[in-house]
Amino acid sequence: MDIAEPAKNREKAIAMKVIIYGWCWLKELSERCKKLLVEFNNKVKKVGTDDPRRVYHSFKVGLALTLVSLLYYNKPLYGGFGSSTMWAVLTVVVVFEFSVGATLSKGINRGLATFAAGSLGLGVHFLVSLTGDIGEPVLLCFSVFLLAAASTFTRFFPGVKARYDYGMVIFILTFSLVAVSAYKTDEILTIAGERLITILIGCVTCAVISIFLFPVWAGKDLHKLMFLNIEQLAVFLDGFGGEYFGPEDNKENENAITVKKSFLDGYKKILTSKNEEEALTNFARWEPPHGSFQFNYPWKHYLAIGKVTRQCAYRVEELHNCITSKINAQSEFVKLIQASCMELSKESGTTLQELSAAVKQMTYPKGVPNHIKNLKRTASNLKTVLKTVTLKNANVLEDVMSGAMVASLLVDIVGCIEDIAESITELAHLAKFKGADPAFRLEKLSQQSENIKVQCESSLQMFDIGTMHSHPTNNSD
Repeated sequence: MDIAEPAKNREKAIAMKVIIYGWCWLKELSERCKKLLVEFNNKVKKVGTDDPRRVYHSFKVGLALTLVSLLYYNKPLYGGFGSSTMWAVLTVVVVFEFSVGATLSKGINRGLATFAAGSLGLGVHFLVSLTGDIGEPVLLCFSVFLLAAASTFTRFFPGVKARYDYGMVIFILTFSLVAVSAYKTDEILTIAGERLITILIGCVTCAVISIFLFPVWAGKDLHKLMFLNIEQLAVFLDGFGGEYFGPEDNKENENAITVKKSFLDGYKKILTSKNEEEALTNFARWEPPHGSFQFNYPWKHYLAIGKVTRQCAYRVEELHNCITSKINAQSEFVKLIQASCMELSKESGTTLQELSAAVKQMTYPKGVPNHIKNLKRTASNLKTVLKTVTLKNANVLEDVMSGAMVASLLVDIVGCIEDIAESITELAHLAKFKGADPAFRLEKLSQQSENIKVQCESSLQMFDIGTMHSHPTNNSD
């Protein structure tokens, strides 16, 4: 008994340790699960609150799939289409996109490609069937090779790639399926008809739900992207003067630093917005008239606005680099150009703000010409100041180069703003913005463009070698 008692105590101690260890493990596991659930919940909320249209889109896809599934669940309808009913379900899955334009683009491409490829496949099947059992498989293989090769090569054309690439893929797929399944099958016409009808049902279901139930218009997104990009440039230029020429403050709190960084970095997304602009423009061209965007709206002109906006953003990026690498901001040379540069930066921001508001409200930018005149006058004043600068006691590298780079970039930005104003003015006339002159002719814009280029080239000559003895290179183009 004396020997067995310690053994039992050890077993109890081991059992208690196992229980305690297991309890701690379960407690830690529950804490981890709670943490993961909280993180997942926060991510779900963020995705939904960032763009509530995502939630609506999810419900719309579910509704579309439910409706086309009734073709399968309903016996009378299923008896009419048979197993081809699943093509309607597959069509909804691959066609339904976030925006109306993207959905219509895929739906129309799929419908037309299916009809064209199916008709061509049936025609080829009828012709090769006349050659007999020996020649039929050979000619079918040759037709599949020829059509697939030609269609694939056609996809490399830029115009086809941009708007009809999905349709070409469906064309190749459908023709190949019809050509292969038609071999040694007598009911190919019935099967092809059922598939075409069910695919059209899926496309129409997607189009109707996408257009009439919480529609997401790619055109509106493109329009919003344009004026927000211009506004980001305006915010940067409006605050650039105070940021570059202002005194250093090492006692800023974290909130102030965060706000400063947000206004300094807001332009960066413009540099990579080209693909988004092209995609939205392509989708917008498929959309029916909606809101203020009438039939035959000049969507392609937004690409021109986006191009000149990005060119301005590249100059702004160089200005940002000047902020992060500024040297001796309170030097004598910088003080000489400070007033003119700050005025030029402020006026540039004001001009871009008005251009952004004009695009947002779809009104003619009547006040912009006066702002452009002010910009040119300020740039001329800056040029006059620079001509009076002497470099006898200046350190060229530290005292002049940084400030001269800033002044040169600001003058260069004036030319970019003129290009943006010209593009928006042209859009205002093409899209018939409120206040636009209906008798305006595009020939006037061409003349204005030439005048702007001449004035811009004249302004950019302000830092010649004879005056400054040293000119910073601008590779932003």
